[in-house]
Amino acid sequence: MSPQTLILTIDPAAAAAPFEQVRTQIADQARDGGLPVGYKLPTVRGLAEELGLAANTVAKAYRALETDGVIETRGRNGSFIAAAGEAADKEAAAAAETYARRAQRLGLDHPAALAAVENALRATYGTDT
Repeated sequence: MSPQTLILTIDPAAAAAPFEQVRTQIADQARDGGLPVGYKLPTVRGLAEELGLAANTVAKAYRALETDGVIETRGRNGSFIAAAGEAADKEAAAAAETYARRAQRLGLDHPAALAAVENALRATYGTDT
């Protein structure tokens, strides 16, 4: 069995900024099991050099991933893939509760609040379901 390896490709012509490409690709690989929990990520500088990006670009992606619970930074020991499933579920539930309370304060009834969420999900995920 070959060891799992971080594989990133930056497309300078893409609409998404390079930091967002890094963030998305690492998050996707962590989510689909390509990068297991505990996998040690390259240093910010090392990955920046490898990808031909500024260190601040990779640092911004790592900060976003940490905020999202995808990675955890252990000081000088480095950054690692976190057990993000549970953290992501908790954060999504908290965001949903915040939204529901705000929608109620705005006077939206249940169908209108749900329609707003469904529209946002369609816009974000690009699906018709």
